[in-house]
Amino acid sequence: MQLSKFTDYTFRVLIYMAMHQDELCTVEQLANVLQVSEHHLKKVIHKLAKTDYLISMKGRAGGLRLGLQPEQINLGDVLKLTEDTMNIVTCLHDQDTCAFITGECKLKWIIGQALERFIEEFSHYTLKDIL
Repeated sequence: MQLSKFTDYTFRVLIYMAMHQDELCTVEQLANVLQVSEHHLKKVIHKLAKTDYLISMKGRAGGLRLGLQPEQINLGDVLKLTEDTMNIVTCLHDQDTCAFITGECKLKWIIGQALERFIEEFSHYTLKDIL
């Protein structure tokens, strides 16, 4: 299982923002500190700003700040928000990819159960837990 760069960047942004709750941050500042492309970071910020996780204030005195307290940000919820698809094998979303699958595939079921437990484990923690 490998998380996308998008999810990685999202977690890193949230951690940084939680550690600097008293400051307004800019995308440029975050990109420099996190050593991430500003272009990629803008996509992350855009998605986070559509939620309560991040507040984006426009204008000359604008910037970014955490929208919720770290203990209110569940890591499982963040993971579900940022991972477009958690299909770790193609057959989870496209049954025509395996010539051996007829009826109920037990391997597919096992993978699905493991994936649920993976997300469930993340759901036991908040942003505060990883600061």
